[in-house]
Amino acid sequence: MLVQLQYLRAIAALMVVYFHAILQLAKVNPAVDATAFIYGETGVDIFFVLSGFVMWLTTSGRSMSPVEFARRRIRRIVPLYWLATLFSAVVAMVAPSLLKSTVFDLPHLIASLFFLPWSNPADPSTITPVVVPGWTLNYEMFFYFVFALLLPLSEIRRIPAMLAVFAVILIACRLLPETTATRFYGEPIILEFLAGVVLGWLYGQKVLLPSRWAWAALAMGFAFLFINEALMRPESRFYAWGIPAIFIIYGAVSIDFSRLPVIGWLNYLGDCSYSIYITHAFTLAFLRIAADRLPIGILQQPVLFVILSLVLSSIGGAIIHEITTPRRKVAVASHPPA
Repeated sequence: MLVQLQYLRAIAALMVVYFHAILQLAKVNPAVDATAFIYGETGVDIFFVLSGFVMWLTTSGRSMSPVEFARRRIRRIVPLYWLATLFSAVVAMVAPSLLKSTVFDLPHLIASLFFLPWSNPADPSTITPVVVPGWTLNYEMFFYFVFALLLPLSEIRRIPAMLAVFAVILIACRLLPETTATRFYGEPIILEFLAGVVLGWLYGQKVLLPSRWAWAALAMGFAFLFINEALMRPESRFYAWGIPAIFIIYGAVSIDFSRLPVIGWLNYLGDCSYSIYITHAFTLAFLRIAADRLPIGILQQPVLFVILSLVLSSIGGAIIHEITTPRRKVAVASHPPA
């Protein structure tokens, strides 16, 4: 049981919640300049590397057809995401003033439900679905599609084949006329999934870092993730943010966490990480509306707002997780990140 994967999933989800909470502060209290505290977007890069690692780990040495793999991924990802997407679309249609980054648009809704990149009608410069954080799921589902197609190959050929597929896609997107699809799939962020797959192969081959170096890699990964997020633009994230994420995952899986006490609440939040990620936008919207309508400005206090964002997003995600997840005992590693 790789409990460290649970910890990383929880940390990555909470990083994204913190990032969006800071962005919401500008709407809750325009007088507060929180730009110096905008961190956490890199939680996505941890998720992507971790996703590649877990997909390799859960399929290596097993006979699994592309259809069976796709069925499991769809069952894991689609129901909650569709529910959140349809709920957002209904709110955008009947009470558009409650939402700031979503307007009702039928083609956009259909594209969102099928994980297709589409320009957001509320902000055409962005390629985001109805549930804005779901842009990462568009990449996830694309990765799952490629990964599933390569499953019939022998394991020794899958990684070179995936590298070739991604290289062809990236080159083609650069050479073809610019469209929404070529802009989206032409981002080298997709290489973070490949990096995770390579780490999964290394783990399976027991090519791991010595404990001392593993802890150093973990610490350096988080340090440079923090530094690079402040210094580097998202356009360079596949190496400026992706490489530290690789250090974090490789360092974490090289450490024998079975010798350490389990952090129960962090382990549990790892289980809830997908629900937290999908639902936290609704929690933040609720807090923003509450801050606007309360007669006193208690929610406009930056620190309190961020703390409540993290706590309530975790509670809300946990509740949704308990409602939507069947009761069963599974190994930690069988819960891939979103």
